[in-house]
Amino acid sequence: MTAINQTVQLIRAFGRAWASKWSFLATFLVVFFVSFATLAALDIVPEAPEKTVASAVPGNSLAASVILSAPENPVRVEIPEVGINVTIKNPESTSVAVLDEALLTGAVRYPTSAKLGEEGNTILFGHSSYLPIVNNEAFKAFNEIQNLKKGDTIMVYSETMTYVYVVTQVAEADAESAAIPLTAEGHTLTLATCDSFGKKTSRFIVVADLVESYPLAN
Repeated sequence: MTAINQTVQLIRAFGRAWASKWSFLATFLVVFFVSFATLAALDIVPEAPEKTVASAVPGNSLAASVILSAPENPVRVEIPEVGINVTIKNPESTSVAVLDEALLTGAVRYPTSAKLGEEGNTILFGHSSYLPIVNNEAFKAFNEIQNLKKGDTIMVYSETMTYVYVVTQVAEADAESAAIPLTAEGHTLTLATCDSFGKKTSRFIVVADLVESYPLAN
């Protein structure tokens, strides 16, 4: 009988609660809105977090200001930080004699390295000489590149575009291990000093990443 009585009492309690559901709801809403108005007046109502949109561009992708174009030969390199502004030759042969001859006119793009606008490593070589007097200014083409710092800017020009690179690494390469990789992920620029393509002399190497490109002004 005790269990039955308890069941009857629960049913009656549920019935009383159900009968007063509307008054309970009204009381709850009044308390809620009064509390909310009080918090709003005190400027302590919690705000919904701002929505953030995850970038769809991978971390190693090009900057949004980079305009991708058909591969082009570089024709000039300019580095204001160290006073470099020289023309670039683009020989087709990897013959040491051909490359050394091209170096007599300025900087040289290594023939099998990437062109501008093309993924890979664009490799430019140039002489450096610290003699007080030289008969050919091309022997000073890459003077002072060893003084570049991370974050410095390098501009390389094609016939139609400007390509802007930011320096990421400056180093002196050992004479016995001075090989420069022809391939690279992304769009990389490498500058290197040299005496001759046929000699394994120590050289300074500067590596930079492409951050911007835009058409030349008419």
